[in-house]
Amino acid sequence: MIPRYSLPEMAALFTDEARFGLWLEVEVLATEAWASLGVVPEAHAKAVRERAPVTDATFVEAVAAREAVTDHDLAAFVDVVQQAIGPPASSWVHYGLTSSDVVDTALSATLTQAADLLVQASTQLIAALKRRALEFRDTPMAGRTHGMHAEPTTFGMKLALYCLQADRDRQRVQRARDAVAVGKLSGAVGTYSNIDPAVERHVCEALGLTPTPATQVIARDRHAEYLWACAAVGATVEQIATEIRHLQRTEVGEAQEPFRPGQKGSSAMPHKRNPITCERLAGLARILRGNLGAGLEDVALWHERDISHSSVERVILPDSSLLAYYLLTKLRTVIDGLVVNPDRMLENLDRSLGLVFSQPVLLALVTSGLSRDDAYRVVQDDAATAWAERRPFRAVLEEDPRVPLAAAALDDAFSLPRALRNTGPVFEALGEVTTE
Repeated sequence: MIPRYSLPEMAALFTDEARFGLWLEVEVLATEAWASLGVVPEAHAKAVRERAPVTDATFVEAVAAREAVTDHDLAAFVDVVQQAIGPPASSWVHYGLTSSDVVDTALSATLTQAADLLVQASTQLIAALKRRALEFRDTPMAGRTHGMHAEPTTFGMKLALYCLQADRDRQRVQRARDAVAVGKLSGAVGTYSNIDPAVERHVCEALGLTPTPATQVIARDRHAEYLWACAAVGATVEQIATEIRHLQRTEVGEAQEPFRPGQKGSSAMPHKRNPITCERLAGLARILRGNLGAGLEDVALWHERDISHSSVERVILPDSSLLAYYLLTKLRTVIDGLVVNPDRMLENLDRSLGLVFSQPVLLALVTSGLSRDDAYRVVQDDAATAWAERRPFRAVLEEDPRVPLAAAALDDAFSLPRALRNTGPVFEALGEVTTE
């Protein structure tokens, strides 16, 4: 991922230094496990631990130079490690293992750490959404279906529903973490033909992973689940960002993403305050969805393994982790600093001349004795008249002899508090969302 969208704490997990560091830890732990079984001399296992090289930039360069000869990155890595440790202890490095035992187990450890960061970022976004949902719990605005005024809602309810969705994303990430928090050191086709299962258990326990049955590789449906969780995060972020973009339009003006001092919205038009952050987030979510498709294609490998998945994963797993983390973090800053205009929300609600109350009028007419279809036609006709003549909907109803409703009944139908009186269950559900 390009630096522009890479935040340091997540990026640090996917450096060559970090990757080789985990590979090395798997190798060292395996050697120590063999020693506990009496296969490797204790002194040699101790020497492997003590002489293990630091996986710094110099080490990375050495592996790259060796790979130019071997054309195999794990084999090159083992060669460089063995050279640093020296004989006779070095002979026990990679004993009984196949490349994927090291690579897949280390990758699982990396993705587990990445998922932890995603859960943390999700929690921070959820906290921001919950706080602002409660802040605007009773702030009325027009609810829109098909982009048109429908019935009244509140801005707090809108944010509360987003918060509940973000919480479901957090749960998905946690489940994906559990799915990838597995390791395998079971040999070339997963039969433990040249390795004791106790070695696998020892390494996985030390890395916080659970041993799992496998072929040569850990099944890629697990990685696809992780990519799905990242894509789901992106979809939610895009949904919220798209709503903010709509609300920021000049004709709407109900909310606006933060605009920093010194920021410029346009190089040509000084008056512009464009929703550039939300547009950026909506665009990046597309990459997450594309990566999911590639991850699903990685599930079907030939026989006990081919490596068609390997090149793909080197791109999509770091990129999806980085992007999901970036999207969560940036949207949280948007929500924290979101500028909300309650007066404009109420003004826009009034622009429909009371048409947002058409359903309670319909129900009142049904209650008064009209058939539903007759009542519907009356309300539909009067609504069309009100809109065409730019007159208050209630006034048109009061002039219509087909409407047998007293003033009290119309008062109730056109009551904004009545329309919003039952939002409690949404906020009860919001109250159950944890922010720690």
